[in-house]
Amino acid sequence: MTSDHRLAPIAPGRLPLIGHAPAMLRDRLAFLQHLRTHGPIVRIALGTKSVTVVNSPELIHQMLTARSNAFTKGLLFEKLKLFGNDALPVADGPGHLTRRRLMQPAFHREQVTGYVRTMRDTAASAIGAWREGDELDLKTEMQLIAQNIVMSTAFSTTPRPRAAHTILTSVDTLFNAALRRALLPVPLLDRIPTRYNRRLARASSTLHHVVDGIITDHRARPDDYNDVVSLLLDARDETGAPLPDDDIMSEVTGLLAAGSETAAVVMAWLFHELSRHPHLEARLHTEVDTVLAGGELTADHLPQLTFTRALVQETLRLYSPGWLVTRQTTETVRLGDYTLPAGTDVVWSPYTLHRDPGLYPDPLRFDPDRWLPNRRQPPKNAFIPFGAGKRQCIGDAFAWTEMTVVTALIASRWHLRPAPGTRPVPVGAITVHPSALRMNPEARRADGAREAA
Repeated sequence: MTSDHRLAPIAPGRLPLIGHAPAMLRDRLAFLQHLRTHGPIVRIALGTKSVTVVNSPELIHQMLTARSNAFTKGLLFEKLKLFGNDALPVADGPGHLTRRRLMQPAFHREQVTGYVRTMRDTAASAIGAWREGDELDLKTEMQLIAQNIVMSTAFSTTPRPRAAHTILTSVDTLFNAALRRALLPVPLLDRIPTRYNRRLARASSTLHHVVDGIITDHRARPDDYNDVVSLLLDARDETGAPLPDDDIMSEVTGLLAAGSETAAVVMAWLFHELSRHPHLEARLHTEVDTVLAGGELTADHLPQLTFTRALVQETLRLYSPGWLVTRQTTETVRLGDYTLPAGTDVVWSPYTLHRDPGLYPDPLRFDPDRWLPNRRQPPKNAFIPFGAGKRQCIGDAFAWTEMTVVTALIASRWHLRPAPGTRPVPVGAITVHPSALRMNPEARRADGAREAA
């Protein structure tokens, strides 16, 4: 993304307008990174909209914490209501707090620790099917693993391979539609029965059918389940009434969608970086072999996997899945030297924040050691892959645990090598995913030597 317009002088209280940004649809990540050179807050014209971009970590923190009541979740999250109007990830206002309090018990750290065995067994089933000589589409493999993990832990079900692929394709279709509608907001086109909109309707119907089946089975056999769906079915409001069926459907669908994307792309990027840095892969293998000592991975092992976690953290920094987060002001808001009127569309980018050379030395270098205790840590509020404040992702502990478990499990069994010609570049879709990442698995022994599969 580029702009031919010069930055206008910044008068106190006024925001610079960096012309139109048609290239945002071609090179979104580069354009947002370029905007950081223009100051803490700037404006761009996106189609017919004027959008305010917040770059400063201090002002982002204000927006997400002290001033959060003055913002709704904004345009992108409005379009994500394709997954359900009132699901926690897109809910606003008092309903968000109510729903978050309802869902929180399923995501307490102690509860997440209890999911480790299911995470391990679900991932082990997938990677146990790999064979030397296979060529894996690693992003899709990781998405399927992540999707099955959230379904097995939260819904007590794991779909068959063909059904899992169908679910994943439907989720991807809806995510792509949400992003497209946010960047090219033409409401009339959303209602025309084009081929694209018909495909979108089929994807939505597929997810609705899957989730309806899960809920129906839980209702038919309530004593057989103790999971997130059970929690939603048992919930009562202040009058003692159960949650409406549409609300339950929205929550389950939203959780399924969120669980199939963020952790998956991080793990795909992590193994790409390990293939580029054999010395880091060797350190990971040494740690995993030492900690597990040939046994099955358990929750007790996680605190000892310090380098594994550092690898996850550095991947979250360099390839932060959230490249575009939206907000909209509900009242006049003062951020730093600037006043944002009510109705202002605001965006910020974890991806560009985490690659800012003013915050991270040599920011494009993959360096997991930057997170070790003896190294100077980045400034406060400079690392927020899951957001901050009352809207911080409810599933952050779940994602940290899942990524650590899956990384260690794969490292205990496989080397992953890039297929010939594979040169992935970051693409700003609903998350930052690799353009193409095909890898070949090579079996390994605990001593690091290769063996026949």
